[in-house]
Amino acid sequence: MNHLDTGKTGEDLAAQYLLEKGYRIEVRNFRAGRGEIDLIAWAPGGALVFVEVKTRNLDAFGGPEEAVDKKKQDQIARAAGSFMEASGHEGEIRFDIISVLLHRGQLKNIRHAEDAFFPR
Repeated sequence: MNHLDTGKTGEDLAAQYLLEKGYRIEVRNFRAGRGEIDLIAWAPGGALVFVEVKTRNLDAFGGPEEAVDKKKQDQIARAAGSFMEASGHEGEIRFDIISVLLHRGQLKNIRHAEDAFFPR
């Protein structure tokens, strides 16, 4: 499984996970400038959630969520601002990270960090 396939599989699994938790997926792979948001979803409580999905085949080098550094958070925040401006959304928002660990292409573990970061 190549890098792109791994990422797509992880995003598909994360989207399915959110749907099972009662979220409604609004947009997948939203792009604005240099930023991309993997999933934008409405949480059951009404918050608009910007989700970064990180997928790895092995967790030998730490969890996938550790790859969401300050630079990546800033890119996500700018893209989120563009989405909010375009959609007119002014309500509650949240930035989550979903970590997907695969073993031989199959789901090994999924972790959902709600409110994982808030850009300044």
